[in-house]
Amino acid sequence: MFSLFASLVEILARVLEPLFAASATAAAIVVFTMLVRIALHPLSRAAVRGEKARQALAPKVAALRKKHAKDPERMQKAILALHAEAKVSPFSGILPMLVQLPVFFVMYHVFSSAEVGGEANELLGHRLLAAPLGSRWSDALAHGGVSGAQGLVYLALFAVIAGVATWSFRRARRNAAASEFAQMASASGGTPGAGMFKWLPLLSFGTVVTAAIVPLAAGLYLVTTTAWTVAERAWLQRERPVAGAASTG
Repeated sequence: MFSLFASLVEILARVLEPLFAASATAAAIVVFTMLVRIALHPLSRAAVRGEKARQALAPKVAALRKKHAKDPERMQKAILALHAEAKVSPFSGILPMLVQLPVFFVMYHVFSSAEVGGEANELLGHRLLAAPLGSRWSDALAHGGVSGAQGLVYLALFAVIAGVATWSFRRARRNAAASEFAQMASASGGTPGAGMFKWLPLLSFGTVVTAAIVPLAAGLYLVTTTAWTVAERAWLQRERPVAGAASTG
């Protein structure tokens, strides 16, 4: 698997070399990440559709919470049954993120290993401007500091991730404030996955910390997939909900 990934990146880099010269491998990683996200788009579309369906169920969930307020166990079972009958999973939005984890792991391993497939890993010597793709922020600090040539590459990467994270967080907060389901989810008990809605928007800022400790190549993957996620969700959420998506029959 690692050798296959390295070969794919090398092929993409050769194709992109006329446009990006010494940074062709970095560009190849961005293109590879976008291809992965295109392949996962049906899952992302299904996740957003499920989110809209859960929002449509919010009045019924509220009614069940009121009806079984004195019996939390029965309330939980009733809400789960409602979601099952409507064929809506409270956790469908997590699936696209979980599917990406193996891709990130492969990226991390390849750019952290001196050898791939029993041969010297030549990808480690490739660069994004002045910074080697196999280096980490600590390496950049040791070679010129924060304002050095390598350090500036990381500062630019962090700035992009922070900008995307801020936009994602503000959009999530705005959507949550307008969503009856999210408002109910913030209350204790009752709604499956309620706790997830409290901390999920904060994950975007965790990407900055992750990018600081993983190889630069993995950081490029993170910034590309994070930006893609925010743009994709903004586009998908503009679409009208599918009629009858949350119908309980």
